Amino acid sequence: MKIMKPAMAGTLESSDCQVSIEPGEGKIELDLSSSVMNQYGRQIQAQILSVLERLGVDDARITVVDKGALDCTIAARVECAVFRSCSASDKDIPWGGTVR
Repeated sequence: MKIMKPAMAGTLESSDCQVSIEPGEGKIELDLSSSVMNQYGRQIQAQILSVLERLGVDDARITVVDKGALDCTIAARVECAVFRSCSASDKDIPWGGTVR
């Protein structure tokens, strides 16, 4: 998927994360901040990159502010931000990993 415009998903509430995505400059640029960075920073980064890879995103600037979200929440927020940035969220999307 090609990131067409800036988009956002999520909140800054406890146990959630806010994901912002915009067109990149030829690569994935990830800016991650988390209240649990010391404990789970590598896992959060791996989860974000895994979702982007699954969706075929290879050129984006993504900013994630995590407030202790579970992996499934992080994945859902990243997926939603990508779909919003492509204007695909208006279509009938099979959410949750079946998009290839």
